[in-house]
Amino acid sequence: MRKLIVGILVMLLVGAALFTYLSRAWAHCDTMDGPVVALARKALETGNANYVLPWVAPGDEPEIKAAFEHTRQVRALGPEARELADYYFFETLVRVHRAGEGAPYTGLKPAGAEVNPAVAAADKALETGSPQELISLLTKTVQEGIVPRFEQARALQDTNINQVQARREGVHAYVEFTHYAEGIYNAALPGTAHEAQAPQPAAAQGHEHH
Repeated sequence: MRKLIVGILVMLLVGAALFTYLSRAWAHCDTMDGPVVALARKALETGNANYVLPWVAPGDEPEIKAAFEHTRQVRALGPEARELADYYFFETLVRVHRAGEGAPYTGLKPAGAEVNPAVAAADKALETGSPQELISLLTKTVQEGIVPRFEQARALQDTNINQVQARREGVHAYVEFTHYAEGIYNAALPGTAHEAQAPQPAAAQGHEHH
């Protein structure tokens, strides 16, 4: 029974960690200066929808192609029509992209919206060709999470056997410390939920930054 309870707690912690990570990762795609809108601008500038098609599932391509052609036609009507048409295409593309990943669409966020530091560092790594800053950031963050939990759990290990409440606090500290470590380890393993849900071509194509 104890193993079952511990297993359930671990699953809940890992699930919460992955949900937080995925929510923040998805949020990066719905900003006006995110990679999806950047490539949408490129597609409209060049007349080539292939810049954005890798960001949607194959079954969603007809909707995006139709929106792309409609946007190009409306753009020709003048500056105001161009602005409105472009925004329509951005919204359509981001909405469909997020739906394909199982994420809700809540509207386009303005440029400069807060982005998870790890996502920003990951983008920078792709731009510079080096993952070192990202590795350093993640290492520092993990260390800052582990050390205080370790110190608290270690300090409470030798509590007198008759101090039940103090030992109960020690158990809580131990569980938090070990589950935190296991959650990080499991989240770092290859084959995360995001990799399984994302359209496969998106991982290898069309990720440009401007």
